[in-house]
Amino acid sequence: MTTLNPQYITDKNGKKTAVILKIKEYKKILEELEDADDIRLYDEAKKEDDGTRIPMDEVFKAIEKKKKSDV
Repeated sequence: MTTLNPQYITDKNGKKTAVILKIKEYKKILEELEDADDIRLYDEAKKEDDGTRIPMDEVFKAIEKKKKSDV
């Protein structure tokens, strides 16, 4: 997991309303989210297995296709 050093923007009552992150931290979070989504999609595809094996390259193609259709 990424170590974050966030800064907060607060309203006049001191309530946190926004977060400021370094670009490097933000990009790392995005990478970790993409990795987690890939794992979720792989697990989803694995559940749908009817007993036949799917070659790994086909799984990755299906994941990419699913990602593009979700956008």
